[in-house]
Amino acid sequence: MSDELSHLALEGAEIAVRVTPKASRDRIVVEEGQIRIYVTTVPEDGKANAAVQKLLAKALGLPKSRLSLIRGQTSRDKVFRVG
Repeated sequence: MSDELSHLALEGAEIAVRVTPKASRDRIVVEEGQIRIYVTTVPEDGKANAAVQKLLAKALGLPKSRLSLIRGQTSRDKVFRVG
C-alpha cells in the first residue's frame, strides 16, 4: 500500500481523502484516483481524525507530525498537507 502513496509525500503537497469511520478494519483504498480511508475509530473528539492521520502517515512513510489536517475537521472529505 505505501508504494502507491509514497510519491505523494512531497513537502507542501495537499492530499485529499474521503474517510469512513466505524469501519470493520483500518485500511486505505485507492479507487479511480481517490484515496478512501477506512478507520475503526468513532468520529468523536477528533479520535477518527487522529486515526486517519496516523494511517495516512504510515502509508506515506512519514512521521504523523509531518501531516496536518487543513480542511474537513468535521467532514468525511478531508485535506492533509505534508509539512
